[in-house]
Amino acid sequence: MKNKYLYILISLLFIITGCRPRNVKEIHYAPVIDLAGNWEFSIGDDMRWAASDYNDDNWEKIRVPSSWEDQGFNGYDGYAWYRIHFSYDDEMNNQNVYLNLGRVDDADQTYLNGHLLGFAGTFPPNVQTAYYVFRRYYIPPEYFNKNGDNVIAVRVYDIQLSGGILEGDPMIEIEDPGVAPDFNLAGIWKFKTGDDSLYSEINYRDSGWSSITVPQKWEIEGYPDYDGLAWYRKEFILPDNLSDKSLFLLMGKIDDIDQTYLNGKLLGYTGYFNFDPPRYNGNDYQRVRVYKIPDGYLNANGKNIIAVRVYDGFKDGGIYEGPVGIITNEKYSSFWRKISNNNRF
Repeated sequence: MKNKYLYILISLLFIITGCRPRNVKEIHYAPVIDLAGNWEFSIGDDMRWAASDYNDDNWEKIRVPSSWEDQGFNGYDGYAWYRIHFSYDDEMNNQNVYLNLGRVDDADQTYLNGHLLGFAGTFPPNVQTAYYVFRRYYIPPEYFNKNGDNVIAVRVYDIQLSGGILEGDPMIEIEDPGVAPDFNLAGIWKFKTGDDSLYSEINYRDSGWSSITVPQKWEIEGYPDYDGLAWYRKEFILPDNLSDKSLFLLMGKIDDIDQTYLNGKLLGYTGYFNFDPPRYNGNDYQRVRVYKIPDGYLNANGKNIIAVRVYDGFKDGGIYEGPVGIITNEKYSSFWRKISNNNRF
């Protein structure tokens, strides 16, 4: 059950101490398109509403950010959708672009032009709130329509009390090129609890696995009480401009420890998986994972698979904070200095 008073208390603590909640606004992101204002809105639920070509001309108008209870839907709990149209901005060319959605009460699934960007919380029948989480979702460049209309569609489920896109500075923003990966791997990954060494193999079939947003704690992605072993997998094709470079894999922060594989080969690890249960140092979860990619590990002209074995011993778990992606050796030193100086991690 939600504790709104706890959220208010935490917010006051941030104000008093001069700290800010994560993901409200960070120095490594610059706004490009302001999304605050009137959005199209409809109560109910229909997955066709995620599509870019759906006609929403007859929908209600609603202000974002603000609760829908304050705008004529007092007492409504359940499903609703938001949609907003925008044109592509050339400033986003060759940049890492994100949708900063703000805080959504309780659960969301967020789409651009019909493509799922990410989600937080879970929907019925096993509904789980993520009302305290500020959403920031990576947008792959191929999802944009650069020469026409673009549509963000947000499916929301509210359990009780306030509902909707409540708080924050909704916008499309670009990441500081000095800290952005050369190839971004944030977004939707495959996920499975449990453990099997076959999960690291490049040809293992993971089509039956669940989807999960990376980076994000798995507790708010449908696994609220899970501690133990789990695996993540991501398929990608290496861009041509990186095929002859010396590269590092950035895996962000992982709670608690990991073994990270590329095409079935171990890249690196934290902690000790040869114990039962695995062992970790008290601060392993705060370490940014950066693994050198040896020559010959990548398929320059075909499918690549990253597989990450994770053990969580207590409370929060998973790949919970970025950056997640691939970076060149030329950029690595300045990247590390910049994130360290700005205390991002």
